[in-house]
Amino acid sequence: MESCPKANIGNLKELLKEENLYLHTEAGDQGKLPVLILSTKGNNQEKRPAVVFLHSTHKCKEWLRPLLEAYASRGYVAIGVDSRYHGERASSLTTYRDALVSSWKNGDTMPFIFDTVWDLIKLADYLTGRDDIDPTKIGITGESLGGMHAWFAAFADTRYAVAAPIIGVQGFRWAIDNDKWQARVDSIKAVFEEARTDLGKNEIDKEVVEKVWDRIAPGLASQFDAPNTVPAIAPRPLLIVNGAEDPRCPLEGLEIPKTRAYEAYGEAHSDKFKLVAEPGIGHQMTPLMVKEASDWFDQFLK
Repeated sequence: MESCPKANIGNLKELLKEENLYLHTEAGDQGKLPVLILSTKGNNQEKRPAVVFLHSTHKCKEWLRPLLEAYASRGYVAIGVDSRYHGERASSLTTYRDALVSSWKNGDTMPFIFDTVWDLIKLADYLTGRDDIDPTKIGITGESLGGMHAWFAAFADTRYAVAAPIIGVQGFRWAIDNDKWQARVDSIKAVFEEARTDLGKNEIDKEVVEKVWDRIAPGLASQFDAPNTVPAIAPRPLLIVNGAEDPRCPLEGLEIPKTRAYEAYGEAHSDKFKLVAEPGIGHQMTPLMVKEASDWFDQFLK
């Protein structure tokens, strides 16, 4: 968390401006989006680039503070939010798990990815209207679950001008077809166990996996999967950073999305797409990944 490049400012703590606010993205308790914004005090008339950084499962926006401070020190407006059923939007340690199970049972929410992406669309409404943010220079990144949120937000909303999802992009259909779904399923296993029981199965199999994805995130393993949504981000700059040995985001599952992305970006924009797979690394965010994302934003937002 301390590895993000930071400007050498001795009194950074005194220069930081912190804002804590709430956006109302829809009716109900989960429609209240907690937002943390860090920037440096200065000329309020100056429009700056912004970076939204999204947390992983069972974390919160405050956990991102060292990263947000680093971006703020370098002239960015740095933004963190609590994703659905996390942080201030969780009432217990099982809130997120319970929401996933409820989504399978009732089909009335999409807590895994899509509901938070809706929040990020509404966040873009707010950020593009701020006097201190250049609305054409808003980047988005995140780790693991936050990487998925960043990926889908960039696909859904072109106001996110630059994207750098970290250990979040994977081929969901590829994982089902190639029996590589186990590690991802294990990360939120309670909902799959519930589905297994409801479907009368003795063990979780690929039919259970496919039915759960179709229920809690419709289209995730079909029209909204990586082969379609990754190239759709073109020609906006997109950096995908994964571990080469990550079982949740198998590198083989990104071959088709990568090929299609290179085709979509073409020769004219070939420098705007990059996939980095750090050798020997599983499902973890490393200093190299943080630095790669930071450099990506400096290249295309500064």
